[in-house]
Amino acid sequence: MSQPTIDLAARLLLNLAPWRNAAAWRIAFSGGLDSTVLLHLLASLANAHTLPPLSAIHVHHGLQAAADAWPEHCRRVCEGLGVPLQVVGVQVGPGASIERAAREARYGAFVATLQRDEVLLTAQHRDDQAETLLFRLLRGAGVRGLSAMPRQRPLGQGYLLRPLLDVSRAELEAYAAQEGLSWVEDPSNDDHRYSRNYLRQRVFPLLTEQWPQAALTLARGAAHMAEAQGLLDELARIDLAAATSPGAFDWLGLPSLTLAPLQALSPSRQRNALSHWLTAMTMLPDSDHWAGWDSLRDAADDARPIWRLAGGELHRAGGRAWWLSDHWLRSVAGPVEWADPAVSLCLPGNGQVTLSGKLPAGPLCVRYRQGGEVLDLPGRGHRDLKRLLNESGLPVFVRGRLPLLYRDGQLLAVANLPGLDGDAGGSWQLRWQPSGQDRGLS
Repeated sequence: MSQPTIDLAARLLLNLAPWRNAAAWRIAFSGGLDSTVLLHLLASLANAHTLPPLSAIHVHHGLQAAADAWPEHCRRVCEGLGVPLQVVGVQVGPGASIERAAREARYGAFVATLQRDEVLLTAQHRDDQAETLLFRLLRGAGVRGLSAMPRQRPLGQGYLLRPLLDVSRAELEAYAAQEGLSWVEDPSNDDHRYSRNYLRQRVFPLLTEQWPQAALTLARGAAHMAEAQGLLDELARIDLAAATSPGAFDWLGLPSLTLAPLQALSPSRQRNALSHWLTAMTMLPDSDHWAGWDSLRDAADDARPIWRLAGGELHRAGGRAWWLSDHWLRSVAGPVEWADPAVSLCLPGNGQVTLSGKLPAGPLCVRYRQGGEVLDLPGRGHRDLKRLLNESGLPVFVRGRLPLLYRDGQLLAVANLPGLDGDAGGSWQLRWQPSGQDRGLS
């Protein structure tokens, strides 16, 4: 083995040093040049070092006839290296961008496969990083987007790691030639209708002709942007800490922020904090769409503004901004008969309810608001439920999901609201645990 090969292997091992105690290393193996080199390097290192168990995963998109032969090629390569291979077929959904749809399907397969504390290793390199930066710059991305591809990030139950981001495509090509490796060529790589192919084959040759170190310089710029984004994230955490005070309805399990501390910030700091907070729950809006935040923030106290985002909505109620995923926004069906009040009752799509204390006599059932409900309160008589809910301050978006306990058509209690959630003597109480913790994306 010659010196360049040793150098590349040593660099890879150094980059992977913090991950030597991972439960397993899984290699995203397309069969192309880059992932073939990564797989070969890791298999070679495993012969000389104690590494986590190695395996490869090939995602078959089925988008072109040539790809049908790739799983068998990947099997032969993995068998020759003694690395177990898993082939996963996916369906690529329709969309304006086939590249994006294929990527989402591919990473969906990775998330489903990755187990706790396992690491997925992908073979993106320095030239890919430079192309990503230029591509996002042309799309008007901000600092987060111009950070390009992170070296590591959480993925499903494990982590995604890109250990070759400091390696050039030329170095990978030299290694493959030196080791006599074979790989598949994706015919779509020659299709200039795809933006990345156009950048790689038409734009970058011109850039490197004038600036030979263009890829290295652009990758360095992405690293500077990543550092700047790290500082913005630190600022966001400081600002969000002031806006995460406890509220009366924390039992809902819904992400929320207190508006007043955010409103005291400059508009740019507001957007920075909100972006950091929303990242785990939804795709971030583009610049023009941020007008929805301005409308929600500046609405009158008695208004009910809604900011629609991918996969959910931001609502305003009780001086707070609330994130509601599409799961929460779905309507729930009732009534649900409660045959055995001594046992918690599961509500379809809406968590469960429990009765504590001396159980009221049945037959009992749980219903949801239809309008016009009346609750009999000792000392107050028959009171309109709508007015009682207004007095409680319960956000309007919760009211259609709030479990109501009935017996023979009579409303007995309203879950979780003090003074309304049981009998007058406090001998029993109705508790509701909403389904999941509504966090949207994760």
